[in-house]
Amino acid sequence: MRGERTILDSKPEPIISLINLWLELDSQAGIVQILRGIDLEVPNGESVSISGPSGAGKTSLMMIIGGIENATRGTVTVAGQSLIDLDEKNLAKFRRNSVGIVFQSFHLIPTMTALENAAMPLELSGAPDAFAQAEEDLVKVGLERRLEHYPSQLSGGEQQRVAIARALITQPELILADEPTGNLDNANSENIINLLFERCAEKNATLLLITHQAELAERCKRHIELSDGKIVNNRI
Repeated sequence: MRGERTILDSKPEPIISLINLWLELDSQAGIVQILRGIDLEVPNGESVSISGPSGAGKTSLMMIIGGIENATRGTVTVAGQSLIDLDEKNLAKFRRNSVGIVFQSFHLIPTMTALENAAMPLELSGAPDAFAQAEEDLVKVGLERRLEHYPSQLSGGEQQRVAIARALITQPELILADEPTGNLDNANSENIINLLFERCAEKNATLLLITHQAELAERCKRHIELSDGKIVNNRI
């Protein structure tokens, strides 16, 4: 009818959009191609597992999405930000506001206690309840008796749990986890993974999870496999 308009549902913007993404590094033997023409879109709130052999480019891909590594060329848009256009100061702000990262090697500050490490992201943002929230999150990962311990006084599994609490404390819209259960026993692995998925569901956050564990990958909605710097499988 005249005067009526048809309203089409617009497709929501993906939280991650990568177009023709390349990462090349110089070496003594010449240029090494780490990532080769990656195209990927991830909707907000989706859980995604990333698998592939050693050297496939999994961690490099995650580092670029997290604004830690710079792509050689291509388009990288995460949480509405074009990361190619951001300088180091604004990349740090982007990470603080939008991303929680669980590194495979923890990256805890050795001169800070578990409580101080976990509270650091909230402290940097000026939150007045940073330590109270950090204590609450450390209790959730079973570290209520380790709050005042330094990383050197913690086991590898305990350090991993501090790193996870730190990544979750700002309630980020995107969580990047590189083998988050690699240093945990079976009981703690299950608790940590349940916590990651519960937090993502509560906040409709997106989870990107690098894992070699098939049973863990199957908990994710989408499965991406990398080989030789390319996506060779992308299935739901």
